[in-house]
Amino acid sequence: MKVYLDNASTGPVKKEVLKEILPYLAENFSAQGGPALGWGNPSSMHEWGRTARIAIDQARAQLAKFLNAEESEIIFTSGGTESDNLAIIGPINKIQETNSKQIQNSNNKDTKPHIITSQIEHHAVLNTCKDLEKKNIAEVTYLKPNEDGLISAEDVKKAIKENTVLVSVMYVNNEIGTIQPIREIGKMIEKINSERLSVSGRRIYFHTDAVQAAEYLEMNVLYLHVDLLTISGHKIGAPKGIGALYIKKGTPFSPMIHGGEQEFRKRSGTENVSGIVGIAEAIRQVESQKSKVCKVEELRNYFIDRILKEIPETELNGSKEFRSPNNVNIYFRYVEGESILMNLDLVGIAASSGSACTSLSLQPSHVIMAVYSDAERAHGSIRFTLGENTTKEEIDYTIKNLIEIITKLRKISPLAPKDYKN
Repeated sequence: MKVYLDNASTGPVKKEVLKEILPYLAENFSAQGGPALGWGNPSSMHEWGRTARIAIDQARAQLAKFLNAEESEIIFTSGGTESDNLAIIGPINKIQETNSKQIQNSNNKDTKPHIITSQIEHHAVLNTCKDLEKKNIAEVTYLKPNEDGLISAEDVKKAIKENTVLVSVMYVNNEIGTIQPIREIGKMIEKINSERLSVSGRRIYFHTDAVQAAEYLEMNVLYLHVDLLTISGHKIGAPKGIGALYIKKGTPFSPMIHGGEQEFRKRSGTENVSGIVGIAEAIRQVESQKSKVCKVEELRNYFIDRILKEIPETELNGSKEFRSPNNVNIYFRYVEGESILMNLDLVGIAASSGSACTSLSLQPSHVIMAVYSDAERAHGSIRFTLGENTTKEEIDYTIKNLIEIITKLRKISPLAPKDYKN
């Protein structure tokens, strides 16, 4: 049996998505029987270009509807990493440009814009913030999560300073699956903005990386009270290499990529038409399959309960209450995560030891280190992420093999007590 439990890393392109994107990749025939002309350059004025442009416009409308945003507030990118970079660097650079004279003449010691984020963000956010610090462009506060991996609105509020201009907190953590209180943080920031705008005129903008949330949680940007929001296509059944960034109208933004001024002059480059069509169709599928969320959540709970009951010395990483419906992250005491993964792979089971973006690194998970400050726990934790097609039979097969693998590895582990070696 082959069992894929690494859906937070990526998933297959859905068959409905693949059907929609093919006419935008090559010259073939559409479902209506006529020639498919969608592979043209959308900036061209001829029929091929117009066909591609119409597809992009329709896709943008689909994402705008999904997020309850305006079409002009949606820009397409190459994926979640680029969207996160744009969401942080774009506003900071624009604020620097417009306020440079004011900052230079200010007597306030806090002359650089201040960013608030968390210690458990995706590296697309963390490394971008660290780079801004290194270049002396911005000051950054990294909030430590509580024992459940959560950041509260009060945590953010306490970190706000006079020069705070941007807050970035991810919606769902990609490693331990914790769901952050984005709506509460957003409402708190709006309240503070209403108070400080009349005094200093300096507004705080709020970004959330919603890459792991799009398939399962509320994505209405007005409900969430966010100014910027990141989506990635390949996490929801679209191809790799396509993402989107919601930028609320009025949010300061300076482009990072210059060229032909596509995407409302915010992100230049010939559009990835097939990818854009793909992410729009993936969103349509998400909207039509919300009923599957309960099934995934039930399987997740079944998986967690059986592991914790049947395998001794195991602990759940992150909050069970505020948790993504598809995330199972378990600490297996006395064993190395890499050894577990290799043994799982031998019996056809795919999982991960953390974020796929850092899977080649020997460093312990920065997320688990931030929450638990325990390197042994970080090295002994495995992430299983379910998908809409995951079955109970696959979970049972995984648990059966996990019991055998953990038992075997503990027998040879120098860290395990003698009881496990008999």
